[in-house]
Amino acid sequence: MTIDTGVAGSLFESLRADALTGPDQLRELYPPPGPSALRKEIDRLTEETRALIGCSSLVFIGSADAEGRADVTPRGGPAGFVSVLDERTVVIPDATGNKRLDTMQNVLQSGRVGLLFLIPGRPTTLRVNGRACVSARPELLAQLTPVGKPPVTAIVVQVEQVYPHCPKSLMRANAWQPERWVPAEAQPTSAEVTLAQLNMPGLTTDQIEEAERESLRLRYE
Repeated sequence: MTIDTGVAGSLFESLRADALTGPDQLRELYPPPGPSALRKEIDRLTEETRALIGCSSLVFIGSADAEGRADVTPRGGPAGFVSVLDERTVVIPDATGNKRLDTMQNVLQSGRVGLLFLIPGRPTTLRVNGRACVSARPELLAQLTPVGKPPVTAIVVQVEQVYPHCPKSLMRANAWQPERWVPAEAQPTSAEVTLAQLNMPGLTTDQIEEAERESLRLRYE
């Protein structure tokens, strides 16, 4: 894709030169949201949304550091691995990962997260946003559903916004329709992507594939 902007510098800076600068400009381009889209955002979990979280096996966590650098990371486990302590408090146990700790370090800096809960096969999602902290309190960790080893820490979220999201995005993506997915042979493999990222002379895709198999074999440890 080629874009001739006539502005020197990076492509981003070129496109940023005439980008929107305020909410009023944005609102001029879109009709107002319907009353239901506004009304269904509330500040606590209902019985029904608590049940949805209990059915979810995958949650995406959005966070940012003190300078606003954003990150989104997936967390998965058995359905209900995210615990609901009450209508205003949810807890996400730590799980075996790459040990970068990006999300938890962001939480320590900003004290906030955004959550997106998914249920495989279901097109609707649930957004939960709020304040957050990282806890290592033993009596809390003992109550949680471990994803592999017992959690070392957990992210505790004080719910401020709960919003059941419409199914359009997952339906447009054909997310749960395998027959509509891009064939595996048309995609770069995980090993190929990693090899390009690492850019280490002498490293091969076979070596990376073996390391990936070993990592997945130990995914609960």
